[in-house]
Amino acid sequence: MNKPTSIKTSEEVRNRLRILADERGTTITQLLEELAARELTEAERGQRAAEAARELGIEYTEQVQQVGQEAWAQIRAHQGGAAA
Repeated sequence: MNKPTSIKTSEEVRNRLRILADERGTTITQLLEELAARELTEAERGQRAAEAARELGIEYTEQVQQVGQEAWAQIRAHQGGAAA
């Protein structure tokens, strides 16, 4: 097992994490571990995008990356997420 550590946050965030963990029947530590494991880093997202482009027979250039980011921004905007 890894050595435990502390993360400083506001009481508001801690309380929200406690509620979320309780609703899922888990602990704050487990909730944070699951979140960290589920979320990709920027480098991992780039690697997966390049792999997907290769599978499609597309060279993953900066232009392809830009077009892809713009497309996802439009999709999120139409889904009620972040504005494009």
